[in-house]
Amino acid sequence: MTDRPDGLPGSTNAAAPASAKTATDGHGSIREFGATEDLHKKAPVGLAGLLGVLGVVYGDIGTSPLYAFQASVQIVGSIRHPAESWEIMGIESLIFWALMLVVTIKYVMLVMRADHDGEGGIIALMSLAQRVCKSPKFRWIFGIVGIGGACLFFGDGIITPAVSVLSAIEGIEVSVPSASHIIIPVAIIILIALFSAQALGTGKIGRAFGPIMMVWFLTLAVMGIHSIMQTPGILMALSPYYAAQFVFYHGWLAFIALGSVVLSVTGAEALYADMGHFGRAPIRYAWLFFVLPSLTLNYLGQGALLLRNPAALQNPFYHLAPGWAQIPLLLLATMATVIASQAGISGGFSLCRQLIQLGYLPRMRIMHTNAEEEAQIYLPVFNWVLALGSILLVLSFRSSSALAAAYGIAVTGTFMCTAVLAMVVFRRVFNWSVPLAGLVFGFFLISDGTFFAANVLKIPDGGWVPLAIGVSATILMTTWARGRSLIRARQAADSLPMASFLARLPQSRTVRVPGMAVFLTANPDTVPTCLLHNLKHNKVLHDHVLFVTVQNLDQPEAERGHRAMVQELAPNIYRVIVRYGFMEMPNLPKALEELNAAGVEFDAIQASYFVSRELVVRSTLSKLSIWRMWLFLLMVRNATPSTEFFRIPPDRVVELGVRIAI
Repeated sequence: MTDRPDGLPGSTNAAAPASAKTATDGHGSIREFGATEDLHKKAPVGLAGLLGVLGVVYGDIGTSPLYAFQASVQIVGSIRHPAESWEIMGIESLIFWALMLVVTIKYVMLVMRADHDGEGGIIALMSLAQRVCKSPKFRWIFGIVGIGGACLFFGDGIITPAVSVLSAIEGIEVSVPSASHIIIPVAIIILIALFSAQALGTGKIGRAFGPIMMVWFLTLAVMGIHSIMQTPGILMALSPYYAAQFVFYHGWLAFIALGSVVLSVTGAEALYADMGHFGRAPIRYAWLFFVLPSLTLNYLGQGALLLRNPAALQNPFYHLAPGWAQIPLLLLATMATVIASQAGISGGFSLCRQLIQLGYLPRMRIMHTNAEEEAQIYLPVFNWVLALGSILLVLSFRSSSALAAAYGIAVTGTFMCTAVLAMVVFRRVFNWSVPLAGLVFGFFLISDGTFFAANVLKIPDGGWVPLAIGVSATILMTTWARGRSLIRARQAADSLPMASFLARLPQSRTVRVPGMAVFLTANPDTVPTCLLHNLKHNKVLHDHVLFVTVQNLDQPEAERGHRAMVQELAPNIYRVIVRYGFMEMPNLPKALEELNAAGVEFDAIQASYFVSRELVVRSTLSKLSIWRMWLFLLMVRNATPSTEFFRIPPDRVVELGVRIAI
């Protein structure tokens, strides 16, 4: 068995068990037990479910009309030198086909089929790709691709709230120009309120935000229809001919414009990442029958407006509305952009928990915001890191147009990573032929790569922000994994085989005292360090002993009936392996209580838990550089204690310190 990278005491990584079994390895029978609850109840496909989806999933992509079309047209025209009608038609066509190809076909129709036991997101996709790949080299490559995409997604989660809120508040410049000086303070206040509300949970937020987003999308559609009726010729832009004409004629300038066109599909990854919260059906139906038509109508309406009035390029979205509706639209847009940030934030929570469970990040405090739905969680530390990052971006860039330059790289980079992993999954899981998988996802990889390359040009103007976030997150993860691997190597060198310990125990003079001791160990085949220290200092051993290892599976949940395995190693000495998927939160006392059903007496009130408190120091010949050692120790000190992570009652814990030099 392999210790998990984050080195949780009593934790290992393992594949899911194939089937329940009773066997023996020379000690005693192995019994598997424990029901796995249906932890991922999805929202029903009804009005309530659709409202929840609108309130959480579609906020980001739903507010793109505020800035995407304007930013794209400004590449080829300005108020003084207006874009020509065929150029406007070309940009409209590019936006429409980006929505169709990237969001509708790639994500809604294809990628969302590749759920990992109901869970979505790039880490779930990475885990699925690794699970069906037998080559260690390719498993490592897929891991790097998944982690890279996850890090870029974190960058998107920081940028999205900042650019969304700013783009809405900037409507003040159109409706109340004299109040433009309050844009930055108001944006910061709204961001603080948004992140403060996260503790309520995505379920409550979705119910509160859903009706607002329904009104928002209806407003987008009505505004668009009103403008299209005045200039119906804009409907011709739905033909790909105009997109091809624009690209063919403008060449390099069209390539630059793609960097802004991609803003229309920001939030597409959130559809996949939030699938574990709501399920595939509500997300898919909401997009096809409500969100996509509303967005298309509004984009076409903005294009029709520019054909009639080129001066509306100052802010084509707000100029779609009549004068009397400017203030109400500003308020509605502000609420919608606050909601827009929710998709990235809730998706980030799920992604962060997956990385913790898979061992790529230190433990963090995870709070459940819904007693019935395990997927609805809140991570306080992660939440306020996102909040701080978003506020700093608002203070630094001070406008949505400036922030737009930082937006595209994170989104398109994640798109590319998803395409690579999806190609593997559809080949191995869905049994697509190599030519078919290569043709379909090769096309998406090329299109995503083109969008990414267009956004690389923005690096000097702000595109460095998501890259810096991604590189920083990657350094943190690799440092943590490297440090934990060195600790595992040191522990393995100093460990005592379990078989040797059990063979010597009957002849030893160890005093057995009443009670039950639970020793957490990362390796079930070696004696826990905390037990050796307990014998050294206290010279006693309880008459009932459990050696408990928590295995983290490369799937969302443990299979029903395979939560745990128990094996009697010696009279009243048992080895217990408890399994959790990467979307589950360990609850060790609850799992151990099920030992009673397997014939092993366990009293949660009387049990004492023994864990090792590691004191990590740098050895004279350390394989970690000084700065990485400092970073690793910082993460170790700030990691959530294993007892809290496993939900062990603090008054039942005995910690024994052990010094480890790496």
